[in-house]
Amino acid sequence: MTPDWALYTDLYQLTMAQGYWACGKLEDRASFTMSFRDYPFKGGYAIACGMEQLAQILEGYRFSDDDIRYLRSVEAPDGSPLFDAAFLDFLGSLALTVDVEAVAEGTVVFPYEPIVRVDGPILQCQLLETVLLNCVSFQTLIATKAARICRAAAGKPVAEFGLRRAQGTGGLWASRAAYVGGCASTSNVLAGKLYGIPVSGTHSHSWVMSFPDELTAFREYARAFPANCTLLVDTYDVEEGVRNAITVGREMRERGERLGAIRIDSGDLAWLARRARTMLDAAGLPEVGIVLSNDLDERTVESIMDEGAPVDAWGIGTRLSTGYDQPTLGGVYKLSAVKAAGSDAWEDRLKISESVAKLTTPGVLNVRRYFDDDGCVAGDMVFDVNSGVDGSEVIVDPMDPLRQKQLAGKRCEVLMQPFFRDGVRVCDGAFTEAGAARVRAREQLATLDETQLRMLNPHTYPVGLERGLHERRQSLVAQLRSIDRG
Repeated sequence: MTPDWALYTDLYQLTMAQGYWACGKLEDRASFTMSFRDYPFKGGYAIACGMEQLAQILEGYRFSDDDIRYLRSVEAPDGSPLFDAAFLDFLGSLALTVDVEAVAEGTVVFPYEPIVRVDGPILQCQLLETVLLNCVSFQTLIATKAARICRAAAGKPVAEFGLRRAQGTGGLWASRAAYVGGCASTSNVLAGKLYGIPVSGTHSHSWVMSFPDELTAFREYARAFPANCTLLVDTYDVEEGVRNAITVGREMRERGERLGAIRIDSGDLAWLARRARTMLDAAGLPEVGIVLSNDLDERTVESIMDEGAPVDAWGIGTRLSTGYDQPTLGGVYKLSAVKAAGSDAWEDRLKISESVAKLTTPGVLNVRRYFDDDGCVAGDMVFDVNSGVDGSEVIVDPMDPLRQKQLAGKRCEVLMQPFFRDGVRVCDGAFTEAGAARVRAREQLATLDETQLRMLNPHTYPVGLERGLHERRQSLVAQLRSIDRG
């Protein structure tokens, strides 16, 4: 069943839409930007993801006759219809005409910089808020988690197999995002079909338990799948399981086949991996790999690797696919500029809060990324596309104006590129295709300094406002708070 994306929203998006319709704002235009406020998992970066699903949502966005019938049935607290009948007729014929800029999937991104911008009729921009945040925030979170785990694995392949523990059908998006973040494969067969991701998996403990003994279970599995045989050895006792796997491995060799690996899913994984490696090598089976699993994340993987455990591959489930230690990215979608019907001029809009972290940035925004001569990233500048950038190319930290950095003379590129124009997708497939995004993420992570990649207390990457934009924001804050800056 294809989701009803137009109704995949919060009610207040629809009530605001009726308000815009009722007060004559249909021709007013707006610019909204999506960003996030803090580094996920206390790390030093995030991996943008979810743009392909966003594109599919936008391409199929419409209110069906059934949607409109449902909305006609929604009542206000006094029992009257919540929505005006003429407004619902308008929704029934609505076709998106928005322009969208976005970063390519797999791009390394940072807090307080826009990663998606939606420009167009304010009513349409408003309707897209919830579904955009739901789609992009979750997948960016999981892609980032996957990148951290794969970095801890130090080049050893990581298989994602968290579908059984994922939050409902969100497991599909999680599997795709994990692949973009660097995982080599997924256990999720539907994700493999839909997104072109390699699938992997062999058997569980129930296979072993269904036979009278472990050796028989291993032999039968090896006969059924001689070219895809990884044996799970911890159903009863790991060392005995390894001995049984050795027996089957020798029998497979005599048949001209090969035991691919054993998997350990419980116990002291580092110690058991070393013990299993010793036993396999002594038995003349050095080619048999060792796969470890069991509620792992980047920190446990890093710890096991630091102990020198002989691991050939990893299986990561719950703590990857659920974003276990941080359930949300905290993405926000904020109005930053408006343009009245018939006007050519954009007007700044700004949200003021008692918390400086929630102070928004005005303008029609994009991001410049600057590079040092060695190809490493030097800093990101948030700028207003209608005002440009002054020659000094200084960025000002939005959280601390005393922190500034000059980027003049460095090579730069604009991060957000045309994604949709007048409601029509305009980017090529490489912009969002999962395999291309996976390669992009790997390449972009290589441009970060080691201090930004470390797990514990990573160095903060410089992201700031273009100096003129910073000064404009400060003036607008003073104006809205009636502060005399003279």
